Amino acid sequence: MTAPKTIVITGASDGIGAAAAQILHAQGDKVVLVGRSPEKTEHVAKPLGADWFTADFQDLHQVRTLAKTLKASYPRIDVLANNAGGLFAGPERTGDGFEKTFQVNHLAPFLLTHELLDVLLDSRASIVNTSSIAAKLFGRINIDDPNTWNGFTPNKAYGNSKLANILFTRGLHQRYSAQGLSTVAFHPGNVATNFAAETTSYLRHVYRTALSRFLITPERGGANLAYFCTGMPGTDWESGRYYSDRRRISRTNPQAADDNLVHRHWEASAHMLGLPV
Repeated sequence: MTAPKTIVITGASDGIGAAAAQILHAQGDKVVLVGRSPEKTEHVAKPLGADWFTADFQDLHQVRTLAKTLKASYPRIDVLANNAGGLFAGPERTGDGFEKTFQVNHLAPFLLTHELLDVLLDSRASIVNTSSIAAKLFGRINIDDPNTWNGFTPNKAYGNSKLANILFTRGLHQRYSAQGLSTVAFHPGNVATNFAAETTSYLRHVYRTALSRFLITPERGGANLAYFCTGMPGTDWESGRYYSDRRRISRTNPQAADDNLVHRHWEASAHMLGLPV
Protein backbone atom coordinates (compact mmCIF):
# COMPACT_ATOMS: atom_id res chain seq x y z
CA MET A 1 0.00 0.00 0.00
CA THR A 2 1.41 3.37 -0.99
CA ALA A 3 1.70 6.20 1.52
CA PRO A 4 -0.93 8.97 1.30
CA LYS A 5 0.05 11.85 -0.94
CA THR A 6 -0.37 15.58 -0.46
CA ILE A 7 -2.14 16.72 -3.62
CA VAL A 8 -2.84 20.36 -4.47
CA ILE A 9 -5.66 20.76 -6.99
CA THR A 10 -6.49 24.09 -8.63
CA GLY A 11 -9.92 24.64 -10.14
CA ALA A 12 -11.28 22.47 -7.34
CA SER A 13 -14.46 24.39 -6.50
CA ASP A 14 -16.55 22.44 -9.02
CA GLY A 15 -16.35 20.21 -12.09
CA ILE A 16 -13.60 17.64 -12.44
CA GLY A 17 -11.42 19.29 -9.80
CA ALA A 18 -14.08 18.86 -7.13
CA ALA A 19 -14.83 15.31 -8.29
CA ALA A 20 -11.15 14.37 -8.24
CA ALA A 21 -10.75 15.82 -4.74
CA GLN A 22 -13.57 13.61 -3.48
CA ILE A 23 -12.08 10.52 -5.12
CA LEU A 24 -8.58 11.18 -3.84
CA HIS A 25 -9.83 11.93 -0.32
CA ALA A 26 -11.75 8.64 -0.31
CA GLN A 27 -8.51 6.87 -1.28
CA GLY A 28 -6.80 8.33 1.78
CA ASP A 29 -4.78 11.11 0.19
CA LYS A 30 -4.52 14.61 1.66
CA VAL A 31 -6.15 16.97 -0.80
CA VAL A 32 -5.62 20.72 -0.78
CA LEU A 33 -8.26 22.61 -2.75
CA VAL A 34 -7.74 25.87 -4.61
CA GLY A 35 -10.65 27.73 -6.18
CA ARG A 36 -11.73 31.20 -7.21
CA SER A 37 -14.96 31.35 -5.18
CA PRO A 38 -14.63 31.15 -1.38
CA GLU A 39 -18.19 29.88 -1.00
CA LYS A 40 -17.94 27.17 -3.64
CA THR A 41 -14.48 26.04 -2.60
CA GLU A 42 -15.45 25.78 1.07
CA HIS A 43 -18.60 23.88 0.07
CA VAL A 44 -16.45 21.20 -1.57
CA ALA A 45 -13.70 21.16 1.06
CA LYS A 46 -15.76 21.16 4.25
CA PRO A 47 -17.30 17.67 3.93
CA LEU A 48 -13.83 16.30 3.23
CA GLY A 49 -12.21 18.11 6.14
CA ALA A 50 -9.75 19.39 3.55
CA ASP A 51 -7.67 22.55 3.55
CA TRP A 52 -8.72 25.12 0.98
CA PHE A 53 -7.46 28.40 -0.43
CA THR A 54 -8.74 30.93 -2.92
CA ALA A 55 -7.02 32.74 -5.76
CA ASP A 56 -8.35 34.44 -8.86
CA PHE A 57 -5.99 33.57 -11.69
CA GLN A 58 -6.95 36.81 -13.45
CA ASP A 59 -4.74 38.49 -10.83
CA LEU A 60 -1.16 37.23 -10.77
CA HIS A 61 -0.51 38.87 -7.40
CA GLN A 62 -3.05 36.44 -5.95
CA VAL A 63 -1.18 33.55 -7.59
CA ARG A 64 2.09 34.62 -6.00
CA THR A 65 0.39 35.01 -2.61
CA LEU A 66 -1.16 31.56 -2.99
CA ALA A 67 2.25 30.05 -3.70
CA LYS A 68 3.78 31.65 -0.61
CA THR A 69 0.94 30.33 1.54
CA LEU A 70 1.24 26.81 0.12
CA LYS A 71 5.01 26.76 0.63
CA ALA A 72 4.60 27.89 4.23
CA SER A 73 1.88 25.33 4.90
CA TYR A 74 3.19 22.21 3.16
CA PRO A 75 6.87 21.30 3.33
CA ARG A 76 6.05 18.41 1.00
CA ILE A 77 3.78 18.51 -2.06
CA ASP A 78 3.61 15.20 -3.92
CA VAL A 79 1.33 16.34 -6.73
CA LEU A 80 0.40 19.72 -8.17
CA ALA A 81 -2.66 19.42 -10.40
CA ASN A 82 -2.88 22.51 -12.60
CA ASN A 83 -6.54 22.10 -13.40
CA ALA A 84 -8.02 25.61 -13.26
CA GLY A 85 -9.08 27.14 -16.55
CA GLY A 86 -11.93 27.94 -18.85
CA LEU A 87 -13.23 29.02 -22.23
CA PHE A 88 -13.86 32.76 -22.19
CA ALA A 89 -15.18 35.55 -24.37
CA GLY A 90 -12.72 38.20 -25.40
CA PRO A 91 -10.19 39.36 -26.07
CA GLU A 92 -10.06 40.79 -22.56
CA ARG A 93 -6.99 42.41 -21.02
CA THR A 94 -6.37 41.58 -17.38
CA GLY A 95 -4.95 44.00 -14.86
CA ASP A 96 -1.58 42.33 -15.48
CA GLY A 97 -1.77 43.24 -19.15
CA PHE A 98 -2.32 39.80 -20.65
CA GLU A 99 -5.25 38.29 -22.50
CA LYS A 100 -7.55 36.59 -19.99
CA THR A 101 -7.68 33.14 -21.58
CA PHE A 102 -3.90 32.99 -21.93
CA GLN A 103 -3.31 34.22 -18.39
CA VAL A 104 -5.83 32.02 -16.60
CA ASN A 105 -5.11 28.86 -18.56
CA HIS A 106 -1.35 29.12 -19.01
CA LEU A 107 0.52 32.00 -17.38
CA ALA A 108 -1.05 31.53 -13.93
CA PRO A 109 -0.24 27.79 -13.67
CA PHE A 110 3.21 28.45 -15.18
CA LEU A 111 3.81 31.03 -12.43
CA LEU A 112 2.35 28.90 -9.62
CA THR A 113 4.50 25.94 -10.63
CA HIS A 114 7.64 28.05 -10.70
CA GLU A 115 6.91 29.67 -7.35
CA LEU A 116 6.52 26.17 -5.84
CA LEU A 117 9.43 24.64 -7.72
CA ASP A 118 11.80 24.24 -4.75
CA VAL A 119 9.19 22.29 -2.80
CA LEU A 120 8.18 20.26 -5.84
CA LEU A 121 11.76 19.30 -6.61
CA ASP A 122 12.48 18.38 -2.99
CA SER A 123 9.33 16.24 -3.01
CA ARG A 124 10.17 14.60 -6.37
CA ALA A 125 6.64 15.60 -7.25
CA SER A 126 4.35 14.99 -10.18
CA ILE A 127 2.80 17.93 -12.03
CA VAL A 128 -0.48 17.10 -13.77
CA ASN A 129 -1.65 19.63 -16.35
CA THR A 130 -5.25 19.50 -17.52
CA SER A 131 -5.08 20.16 -21.24
CA SER A 132 -7.70 19.47 -23.92
CA ILE A 133 -8.30 17.99 -27.34
CA ALA A 134 -8.88 21.66 -28.27
CA ALA A 135 -5.10 21.98 -28.55
CA LYS A 136 -5.29 19.83 -31.67
CA LEU A 137 -8.62 21.13 -32.98
CA PHE A 138 -8.08 24.87 -32.58
CA GLY A 139 -4.48 25.54 -31.55
CA ARG A 140 -1.99 27.32 -33.76
CA ILE A 141 0.52 29.27 -31.69
CA ASN A 142 2.21 32.33 -33.11
CA ILE A 143 5.23 32.86 -30.86
CA ASP A 144 5.14 36.57 -31.70
CA ASP A 145 1.55 36.76 -30.40
CA PRO A 146 1.23 34.21 -27.57
CA ASN A 147 -1.76 36.07 -26.12
CA THR A 148 -3.70 35.54 -29.38
CA TRP A 149 -4.63 39.19 -29.63
CA ASN A 150 -4.67 38.97 -33.42
CA GLY A 151 -7.58 37.15 -34.97
CA PHE A 152 -8.96 36.32 -31.54
CA THR A 153 -11.82 33.88 -31.24
CA PRO A 154 -12.72 32.08 -28.01
CA ASN A 155 -11.96 28.71 -29.59
CA LYS A 156 -8.61 29.80 -31.02
CA ALA A 157 -7.50 31.37 -27.74
CA TYR A 158 -8.61 28.33 -25.78
CA GLY A 159 -6.90 25.93 -28.17
CA ASN A 160 -3.68 27.94 -28.00
CA SER A 161 -3.76 28.00 -24.20
CA LYS A 162 -4.33 24.25 -24.03
CA LEU A 163 -1.49 23.71 -26.50
CA ALA A 164 0.61 25.93 -24.23
CA ASN A 165 -0.15 23.50 -21.37
CA ILE A 166 1.38 20.69 -23.42
CA LEU A 167 4.43 22.76 -24.37
CA PHE A 168 4.85 23.59 -20.67
CA THR A 169 4.62 19.90 -19.79
CA ARG A 170 7.34 19.06 -22.29
CA GLY A 171 9.49 21.95 -21.07
CA LEU A 172 9.19 20.86 -17.44
CA HIS A 173 10.22 17.34 -18.37
CA GLN A 174 13.21 18.51 -20.39
CA ARG A 175 14.45 20.83 -17.67
CA TYR A 176 13.69 18.95 -14.45
CA SER A 177 13.12 15.23 -15.04
CA ALA A 178 16.76 14.53 -14.20
CA GLN A 179 16.08 16.05 -10.77
CA GLY A 180 13.17 13.71 -10.12
CA LEU A 181 10.24 15.85 -11.28
CA SER A 182 7.59 14.13 -13.41
CA THR A 183 4.91 15.83 -15.47
CA VAL A 184 2.03 14.89 -17.72
CA ALA A 185 -0.70 16.62 -19.72
CA PHE A 186 -4.04 15.01 -20.42
CA HIS A 187 -7.45 15.54 -21.96
CA PRO A 188 -10.03 14.67 -19.28
CA GLY A 189 -12.80 13.97 -21.80
CA ASN A 190 -15.58 16.23 -22.97
CA VAL A 191 -17.07 16.87 -19.58
CA ALA A 192 -20.48 18.34 -18.74
CA THR A 193 -19.38 21.30 -16.61
CA ASN A 194 -19.93 25.07 -16.59
CA PHE A 195 -16.47 25.88 -17.93
CA ALA A 196 -17.94 27.45 -21.12
CA ALA A 197 -20.37 29.67 -19.24
CA GLU A 198 -18.40 32.87 -19.89
CA THR A 199 -17.93 32.57 -23.63
CA THR A 200 -19.59 33.49 -26.89
CA SER A 201 -18.15 30.37 -28.53
CA TYR A 202 -20.58 28.06 -30.28
CA LEU A 203 -19.31 25.37 -27.90
CA ARG A 204 -21.47 26.90 -25.18
CA HIS A 205 -24.46 25.36 -26.94
CA VAL A 206 -22.93 21.93 -26.46
CA TYR A 207 -22.35 22.47 -22.75
CA ARG A 208 -25.59 24.34 -21.95
CA THR A 209 -28.28 22.63 -24.01
CA ALA A 210 -29.68 19.15 -24.55
CA LEU A 211 -26.49 18.33 -26.48
CA SER A 212 -24.77 18.04 -23.11
CA ARG A 213 -26.19 14.52 -22.83
CA PHE A 214 -23.37 13.44 -25.14
CA LEU A 215 -20.76 14.64 -22.63
CA ILE A 216 -19.26 12.60 -19.82
CA THR A 217 -20.01 13.39 -16.19
CA PRO A 218 -17.69 15.45 -13.97
CA GLU A 219 -17.23 12.28 -11.94
CA ARG A 220 -15.76 10.43 -14.92
CA GLY A 221 -13.57 13.38 -15.83
CA GLY A 222 -12.52 13.69 -12.20
CA ALA A 223 -11.62 10.02 -12.12
CA ASN A 224 -9.29 10.64 -15.06
CA LEU A 225 -7.62 13.51 -13.21
CA ALA A 226 -7.34 11.39 -10.05
CA TYR A 227 -5.74 8.58 -12.07
CA PHE A 228 -2.85 10.77 -13.19
CA CYS A 229 -2.49 12.26 -9.69
CA THR A 230 -2.06 8.85 -8.08
CA GLY A 231 -0.42 7.00 -10.97
CA MET A 232 3.25 6.12 -10.86
CA PRO A 233 5.36 7.93 -13.47
CA GLY A 234 7.22 5.45 -15.63
CA THR A 235 4.71 2.73 -14.85
CA ASP A 236 1.21 4.16 -15.23
CA TRP A 237 2.17 7.11 -17.43
CA GLU A 238 5.25 8.50 -19.12
CA SER A 239 6.60 11.87 -18.05
CA GLY A 240 6.58 14.69 -20.57
CA ARG A 241 3.77 13.22 -22.65
CA TYR A 242 0.14 13.96 -23.51
CA TYR A 243 -2.71 11.50 -23.02
CA SER A 244 -6.28 11.67 -24.28
CA ASP A 245 -7.22 8.68 -22.14
CA ARG A 246 -5.50 6.71 -19.42
CA ARG A 247 -4.12 3.93 -21.56
CA ARG A 248 -2.03 5.38 -24.34
CA ILE A 249 0.05 8.35 -25.32
CA SER A 250 -1.97 10.37 -27.81
CA ARG A 251 -1.27 12.45 -30.85
CA THR A 252 -2.02 16.12 -30.51
CA ASN A 253 -1.17 19.31 -32.36
CA PRO A 254 2.05 18.87 -34.42
CA GLN A 255 3.41 22.05 -32.82
CA ALA A 256 3.67 20.16 -29.53
CA ALA A 257 6.52 18.11 -31.02
CA ASP A 258 8.55 21.19 -31.98
CA ASP A 259 11.43 21.36 -29.50
CA ASN A 260 12.33 24.86 -30.65
CA LEU A 261 8.80 26.06 -29.96
CA VAL A 262 8.85 24.38 -26.54
CA HIS A 263 11.99 26.36 -25.70
CA ARG A 264 10.85 29.66 -27.22
CA HIS A 265 7.40 29.50 -25.62
CA TRP A 266 8.98 28.80 -22.22
CA GLU A 267 11.31 31.78 -22.64
CA ALA A 268 8.45 34.04 -23.73
CA SER A 269 6.28 32.97 -20.77
CA ALA A 270 9.11 33.46 -18.29
CA HIS A 271 9.91 36.88 -19.74
CA MET A 272 6.30 38.01 -19.45
CA LEU A 273 6.22 36.94 -15.81
CA GLY A 274 9.63 38.36 -14.93
CA LEU A 275 11.01 34.91 -14.15
CA PRO A 276 14.55 33.71 -14.88
CA VAL A 277 14.81 31.61 -18.02
